[in-house]
Amino acid sequence: MAIREVLLLGDPRLHEICEPVEKNDTPSLETVVEDLHDTLMDCRGRIGAGRAVAAPQIGVLKRLVYMNIDQPIVFINPALDQMSDEKIELWDDCLSFPDLLVRVRRHRTCRIKYRDLDWHRQELHLENDLSELLQHECDHLDGVLAVARAIDGQSFALRSHGP
Repeated sequence: MAIREVLLLGDPRLHEICEPVEKNDTPSLETVVEDLHDTLMDCRGRIGAGRAVAAPQIGVLKRLVYMNIDQPIVFINPALDQMSDEKIELWDDCLSFPDLLVRVRRHRTCRIKYRDLDWHRQELHLENDLSELLQHECDHLDGVLAVARAIDGQSFALRSHGP
């Protein structure tokens, strides 16, 4: 439908906790999902990055994540559990601060439970990069940015200069 402006680091809306999506909200989600898709594809074309985007990043304060790696997946009211004790350390990036990389620790594996667009319950067991990605996106729904999860004060780098 439309490419939406991605809210950037410093915008207070990125720190808000999102409201759950209700079943009767699902008809109105189609437009939001299309906007999330269009915005993600635009970011990929412009900055060469972007596997997923959370609704609050385009100013929609609902618990909704759109991911498109091999195929599109919509996560409605996602919840993470079964977080592994083992963690991975990586340079995290974000569409809300496209030139900044942040060194973070994330759980190597976890499970995500969510509803799909047909309001069916779904769950996926995630590991490594998908585990990290969905932890990042679910953080957005709780108003938490990767910069708040930085390992230490030395855990920042500009993408344009490499970590």
